[in-house]
Amino acid sequence: MAEMNLLQAINNALDIAMASNDKVICFGEDVGVFGGVFRATSHLQEKYGRARCFNTPLVEQGIIGFANGLAAQGSVPVAEIQFADYIFPAFDQIVNEAAKFRYRSGNLFDVGGLTIRTPYGGGIAGGLYHSQSPEAYFAHTPGLKIVVPRNPHQAKGLLLASIRDPNPVLFFEPKRIYRASVGEVPEEDYELPLGQAEVLKEGTDITLLAWGAQMEQIEKAAELAEKEGISCEVIDLRSVLPWDADTVAASVMKTGRLLISHEAPLTGGFAGEIAATIQERCFLYLESPISRVTGLDTPFPLVLEKEYLPDHLKLFEAIRHSVNF
Repeated sequence: MAEMNLLQAINNALDIAMASNDKVICFGEDVGVFGGVFRATSHLQEKYGRARCFNTPLVEQGIIGFANGLAAQGSVPVAEIQFADYIFPAFDQIVNEAAKFRYRSGNLFDVGGLTIRTPYGGGIAGGLYHSQSPEAYFAHTPGLKIVVPRNPHQAKGLLLASIRDPNPVLFFEPKRIYRASVGEVPEEDYELPLGQAEVLKEGTDITLLAWGAQMEQIEKAAELAEKEGISCEVIDLRSVLPWDADTVAASVMKTGRLLISHEAPLTGGFAGEIAATIQERCFLYLESPISRVTGLDTPFPLVLEKEYLPDHLKLFEAIRHSVNF
């Protein structure tokens, strides 16, 4: 085991993936000598050469179009979009090309080796163009997988699994905790399952569900609730697409209540999809309405970032409201 922060775990996963498969190629804006804006790809170019880790032009549509071409020819591209906010120029290449490649050919060809890494979310005073959480846009697209780690151990295992998965994967990295989240990580090669939620803490009164950096806030809120005698079951969704409805439903049938939290705005956020599914499957078990504690329906603010983000205090109030409904 080694102590790593989330960035180091990602770098370690990329290093292992490149060492174990010479078809793995990393590229994006400034990822070469510079190591990317957050240094996630540091030293990979020195170790594997310019042919396997290199800079691209500042054209997101071109980065993903190029990645699709490489994947279609049998390479295993790991493309970095510098911030998730910048992914929209590549939207067509992701949802109309990468996601549909296998289906439109009747499985004759695919781009399943493609992984797209991108940092998402607020908490770094980045303002409206460096703080968005766009996972729900892509969750509407069959043919993609969407993965969001919460800590270094998760980041390494889930990234290695994503790179080796036979489907195109969007890997959203919570940049707010890139260096703040530190933990013990196995130095060897390992993978964690995609599409499978993790129950971090069992409880009886309410189920708390989130993913990525929001897990830290959920866990803090659960601690506050426990002091008032409220028993919280805490679940990390980990994969937004496909999402583990069975694990969440089983928990809600036990607790009778569900609170979902994400940084993205409320309207059209992925919490709405989860709430609809759980209401269908668990209606007769629910003791109170399903709660959503999310970002606001506004562009992401700079000065008012704290007011925008769903923190542990907002979550704690929602927990109390649900339990006392």
